[in-house]
Amino acid sequence: MTMFTGNSDLGVVMQFSKLVRLAQGLLWLGVLAASASAAAAAAKPATTAAAQRARSWSPPVHVVVVIEENKSFATIIGSADAPYINELASQGLLFIDAHAVMHPSGPNYVALFSGSNQGLTDDSCPHDLSGPNLASELLAKRLSFAIYSENLPAVGYAGCSGSGGLYRRKHNPVVDWQAAGLPAALNQPFRNFPRDYSKLPTVAFVIPNMMDDMHDGTIAEGDAWLGAHMSKYVRWAKKHNSLLIITWDESDARSMTNQIPLIVVGARVKPGRTGQYVAHYSVLRTIEDFYGLKPLGLSANTKPAALFP
Repeated sequence: MTMFTGNSDLGVVMQFSKLVRLAQGLLWLGVLAASASAAAAAAKPATTAAAQRARSWSPPVHVVVVIEENKSFATIIGSADAPYINELASQGLLFIDAHAVMHPSGPNYVALFSGSNQGLTDDSCPHDLSGPNLASELLAKRLSFAIYSENLPAVGYAGCSGSGGLYRRKHNPVVDWQAAGLPAALNQPFRNFPRDYSKLPTVAFVIPNMMDDMHDGTIAEGDAWLGAHMSKYVRWAKKHNSLLIITWDESDARSMTNQIPLIVVGARVKPGRTGQYVAHYSVLRTIEDFYGLKPLGLSANTKPAALFP
C-alpha cells in the first residue's frame, strides 16, 4: 500500500480526482450532444419536406373558365372534329365522370357562379338575383373577377340578346346580379380579354357566342375557336402558375346522365384521366378553396376537384 507523506501528496490526489470528474462530465455531455444531434437529424427530413411542400404550393395566380354548350362527353372526347380539345385533354387532366346540374342551359351557369340554380328551371330572361356569388366573394377578399362574353354589345350590357342573337344573356350569370349591386364593369365583351395575360383578373369566365360555343355552331367551329383564342394562354399558364378549365354547361338535352367533358390544363396539373365524380358545384368549390372563400350554396356539400399530385 502506498502511503502519502504530506500535504503536497494530498493536493495531487485532489487534483487528480477533479480531473476524473471533469472527464466523466465531458463524456456525458458528448453522449447527450450526440443523442440530440441524432434525434434532430432523424426529424429534419420530414420537417423540411413538409415545409418545402408548404412553401412550394400557392394558389393559381389566374384561373380562366371557358364554358361550352350542349355536348356530351362521348360526343367530344375522341372526336375527329375536336382535335384541339382532345390535345388539351392529353396535356391536362380529363374528368371522365363530370356532370351538369340539370337541363336547360341557364340554371347551370347560375349554379356554377353561385352554388345554386336560384330556383331557375328554364332559359327565361331577364332574372335579377341577389345574394353572394363567386364574384362578390372574390371582391370581398380583394381579389378580382370578370366575365368575357363574345359579342356582348357593351360593358355592363343587360339586354337578353345582342349582336343579332350571337350573344344571349342566359349564358351570362354575372349580369343577373348587376341590379343587386355587382359592378357592371365585371361584365365585359370578349374583345377586352387581356392579351397581356398577367393583367387577367384572378378568375375569369369566358363565354363564346352562340356559334362558337357549339350551341348553334358545329363541334369543329367551337374547337377551332378554342385553338385560336386559348392556345397562347395555355402555354403561358403552364409557366405562370395559372389554369385553364374547359367545361360544358350541359350534355345534349335528351341525356339523362348529363355527363359532360371537363378538362383542366396548366401549371402543376399532372396529365391523365380521373374517375372522380364532379359537377358544376365541384368546380366552384375548387376555385373557392384556392382562394379561401366561404363555400356558396351546394358547393359546401361537395368535394373540390383533385387537380394536383
